Formats: sequence, C-alpha cells, structure tokens
Amino acid sequence: MNENGSDALIVQARGVRKEYGSGGGLVRAVDDVDLDVAAGEALAIMGPSGCGKSTLLHLLGGLDRPTASELWVAGRRIDRLSERGLAQFRCHEVGFVFQAFHLMDELTAQENVELPALLAGRSPRGARRRARALLEQVGLGERADHLPSALSGGQRQRVAIARALANEPQIVLADEPTGNLDSAATVEVLRLFSDLRTAGITLIVVTHDERVAATADRTISMRDGAFAGEARLGAGLAGLAGWGG
Repeated sequence: MNENGSDALIVQARGVRKEYGSGGGLVRAVDDVDLDVAAGEALAIMGPSGCGKSTLLHLLGGLDRPTASELWVAGRRIDRLSERGLAQFRCHEVGFVFQAFHLMDELTAQENVELPALLAGRSPRGARRRARALLEQVGLGERADHLPSALSGGQRQRVAIARALANEPQIVLADEPTGNLDSAATVEVLRLFSDLRTAGITLIVVTHDERVAATADRTISMRDGAFAGEARLGAGLAGLAGWGG
C-alpha cells in the first residue's frame, strides 16, 4: 500500500485530530484516533450526535483536513496532499453516499450518475454507458430519465449509490445512508452495500442504527471524539433479519 503500511490495509490512520476554534472555545471533534481498515472490509462507526463520527468520515474522504495526523487512504497519504491532489483523490478513489442524497434536482437520475465520470474526464459516451449500467445494477434502469422529485426516498438513495460508483472507487463512505428511509428502503440499500462487499469494495458507514451496524464486519463506537469500543460482527445479510424486507 505504501512504504509504511501493509498492502492488506486500505486505511491507516495515526493520531488523527480535528480541532475547531481556539483558546477557551477550542473543540476537539476528533481526538487522536488510530484506525486500520482492511481492503474489502465493511466497517460501521456508531455513536451519539456530536461524537465526531461524521467528522472522521469527512477526514477519511478528503472532504476536510485534519489538524494533525498521518492518514493513508487507498495508497495515498492524503493529509499531505494539495487541494488539487485531494480533488483528484476524491474523484477517483472514494465514493460518497449521504443521508440527504445530495442529488442535483434539475438533472435526471442518469445525468446525476454521469456527472462524476464527466468531471473525471470520461467521454460523454463512456459516462452515459457507465451510468446506464449502474442504474440497471441498482434496479433503476427504467427510471433513468426521471428527475429526483419523481423518485421515492429509497430510489433516490439508490441513484446516489450508483453515482458513488461512477468512477470505480476502492472505498465507499456512507454518512447515515438510511437515516431518511423506511424499513423496506433500508433493506434495499443494505442489500446493495452487500453487493459492494462481494465486489471487493471497502465500505465505511456512519450510523446511529444498531440494526444497520449489525450488517457490518466490525463496529466501532465513538464518544467525545475518541473510540470507546469495538466489536467484530460479520453478520452480513443475516443482520437484516427482522427488518421485514
């Protein structure tokens, strides 16, 4: 993976810290966290609101910069990257899925999925072909020409997952991806996440829902910016029992 780490690890984080403010108003949102994530692993990060789990996810995805750290993700030490380097990293190595979907309202499902590939320099024809294949993969081939407003919450999240895969990332980071979904739609999304794992994609999910976390290989609990506990689960789709989906 790099001169300091193992090829089997896709994330190696040492002393990751994120601070906001200064003096008496200093807030340490992430407090000297160490984390290793194996390639192909599904990791769930849990904890109460404000514990730092979303901040940590943003640091791992290069959406924010740490105050201090040694942070290797997908073979690159991202805490030392320039802004341009971070943009390239986000475009090619990482896919993002958010609770609020963050789809472009004026674009169709297919156009939303095409956008990352176009921004990465893929030809319009190649981006269109990739988007169509991904929408078929998530069961929305027949809804490709619909605007987000014409889709259900579960369908919009499936479009968001397809978009996250547009540039064939090594790792997908999901921040409360089922927070706005009912139980049936949650099952659909978790089944798609299971498919990602089967394909060898690493998945890190921030969630407050223990049932969602139960489908991961491993769960880490956070409190006050630090890790408070860890459990190895490996339930996979068996963790969906009782959802009724």
